[in-house]
Amino acid sequence: MKFSTTLFLGVIFLTASQPTFSQSFFFGNDLSYVNEMQDCGVIYKENGTAKDPFQMFADNGHNLVRLRLWHTPKWYDALNSGKRYSDLADVRRSILRAKTTGAQVLLDFHLSDNWADPSKQIVPKAWEPVVNNLPVLKDSLYNYVFKTLISLDSDGLLPEMVQIGNETNRGILLSPTANAAGWSLDWNRNSQLFKIAIKAVRDVEIQTGKKVKVALHIAGPADAGWLMDGFWANGVTDFDMIGMSYYWAWHKPTTIAQTGAIIAQLRQKYPGKEVMIFETGYIWTLQSNDSAGNIISETHPDYAPATPENQQKWMIDLTKEVIARGGNGVIYWESAWVSSTCFTQWGKGSHQEHATFFNFQNNVLPAGGMYWPKHDFGLVGASNPTDFTRKMQVVNDSASGRLQLIFNGLSPINQNLQVQFFTTDGQLLSAQNFSKPENPSQPIQFLLPENCPPGIHFLAVFERGNLWAVEKVLIK
Repeated sequence: MKFSTTLFLGVIFLTASQPTFSQSFFFGNDLSYVNEMQDCGVIYKENGTAKDPFQMFADNGHNLVRLRLWHTPKWYDALNSGKRYSDLADVRRSILRAKTTGAQVLLDFHLSDNWADPSKQIVPKAWEPVVNNLPVLKDSLYNYVFKTLISLDSDGLLPEMVQIGNETNRGILLSPTANAAGWSLDWNRNSQLFKIAIKAVRDVEIQTGKKVKVALHIAGPADAGWLMDGFWANGVTDFDMIGMSYYWAWHKPTTIAQTGAIIAQLRQKYPGKEVMIFETGYIWTLQSNDSAGNIISETHPDYAPATPENQQKWMIDLTKEVIARGGNGVIYWESAWVSSTCFTQWGKGSHQEHATFFNFQNNVLPAGGMYWPKHDFGLVGASNPTDFTRKMQVVNDSASGRLQLIFNGLSPINQNLQVQFFTTDGQLLSAQNFSKPENPSQPIQFLLPENCPPGIHFLAVFERGNLWAVEKVLIK
């Protein structure tokens, strides 16, 4: 095993300063597909240079990562290599990648084994036998949400926000028969399910002592008013955030200005509740890069033709309106779901490659949506990264096969620390426990795993289960 030559008086770190942001506004992306795309051979690039996509987004001012969670997506077993994605193991990997860049995380509980949206809200297969037994179903839902979050917290990966369901314009956790029968919304049943799921989150807060914001998610600004009235009238009031999906292709003729007016109305009617755009997107081309049919094929008259410039303009104009109306953030849906050699349930490739922030060579579009957070929105400290004071240095000790961790006088407050060493795609290679050194200048000696693969790796220090410091390390 050979380490890189020392840099800066013997320190072998790459600049891994994670950006921190004023969290008055969130510039977010749903990056649920990134692990799958990279496993399928995709190499993301910026200015022609390969780069870790999570870090790429963080470096360009994005400060929130949204991730979907399916209960048991067995349908993946018949695709490609049979590896599952958007299950808990995959989400854990993605949260780790997001948090090492300083981003906050919104975990999207789909409460299904597959896509959930206004037309489809099917209960996980494991709960089908109890779908009509509401007390037992509620118990299953509570335990699922609670245990998922506690499990993530045990690894220092508790998300800052969760949404209960995805685009829940109809009743959730429906049987396949009830779902196929058409749109339905039994508020008595629905409200009990939402309240028990929210209780699970609140109980996690009590057990961990950490705040987790709870969001409701509605598709279409025009439907937000009456649906929120329904939630509130039926006792679903213990939430922190209202999230909306807004795509021109599906929610026209609602305009950006009308969406802003709806945000303002919700803020006024439900004081103390935050409002965000949880999903939006805009195509940069009408062309395709694979045989998989694309989801969106429409442009707004004011943002035509489909170009990278108009994609960025859509994001900037929407964000301006959200900010002006008191909203708290905008999240882009699947900005990295580029084409690959892998199959989806419906075809080979991506169904959204024409709406990502990347061209067909997987290089960032120079004038596209990637750079929308860099626009001057008048948000102090929120649109651009601030300086980060390095808490830790990692020093080469190649003779002993160890890394020395020096805390720069900013030693963690807890007596017991855990140091984790993992690849940039979130695969844990080693975890070791240490006591805090009495002298902050006294280094911790971290033993590298045998046969450590070469390349860039992360070294993270956790105290009390929270990520305290992280550095990138190059091993040759």
